[in-house]
Amino acid sequence: MTDNYLSISRSLREVGVTLVAVSKTRTVEEISKMYAAGQRDFGENKVQELTDKAAQLPDDIRWHLIGHLQKNKVKYIADFVHLIHSVDSLALLEEINKRGAAANRVIPCLLQIFIASEPTKFGLSEEEALAILSGNTLKELPHVRIDGLMGMATMTEDAAVISAEFNGLRQLFTQWKQIYFQDA
Repeated sequence: MTDNYLSISRSLREVGVTLVAVSKTRTVEEISKMYAAGQRDFGENKVQELTDKAAQLPDDIRWHLIGHLQKNKVKYIADFVHLIHSVDSLALLEEINKRGAAANRVIPCLLQIFIASEPTKFGLSEEEALAILSGNTLKELPHVRIDGLMGMATMTEDAAVISAEFNGLRQLFTQWKQIYFQDA
């Protein structure tokens, strides 16, 4: 695992890409090995696992919440989460802002766009996301910062379907980048 990491991370650094190591189901000991090798960004999909691991590992780890986030769980990560990848509703964004205010910080987020053909996936429609980005909503939420978009593709073996879904998301990001994500 560490040899693969060293090879991949070297290549990514050269092109300015941050590798987020998905540490869900990994032990604190395994994460510690990756940390010792230089990895600092780790992603968890469950708040409980994230908070448990964060309490046992160095403070300079940048924790990413990569799974579905319920409003009632935001309070547990608001003090330290580096990036929330899965904002799928205005109500969740409002809760993140509330908890960011209490923690006296701005919490970076990605809007999760619904791109899959499966109804079990979460996400905002393009229209819902645009309403958040283009109206006064963000002006009323000073403790959140939207850094970009995220999407979960359909669970399928058909690479063409997956490619089409992510290409659509990329086109949307490219279209909105100059207006809403100039620093991304």
